Amino acid sequence: MSSTVKIDKIWEARHTPPFQPFWIYLADGGRIPVEHEDFVALGPTGREMIVFLRDNTHQVVDVAMVTRLAIKSRNGLHTRKKS
Repeated sequence: MSSTVKIDKIWEARHTPPFQPFWIYLADGGRIPVEHEDFVALGPTGREMIVFLRDNTHQVVDVAMVTRLAIKSRNGLHTRKKS
């Protein structure tokens, strides 16, 4: 998946109403929750993003390491995949 496609999918997941929380899955096997549309910010170059977490911490993510996105269901599991 190219970075442009990833950026488009992240933007789409963030801005499609109504917002649905989603997971960002990473190449190292990790995942990061995006609980609110305001909790993720793409850098101006599109190569990095910052994800803010509910515990007032944040993670800087290299967009090239994103493998997929998944909408979270009410129980915290994913309901559908976004490539």
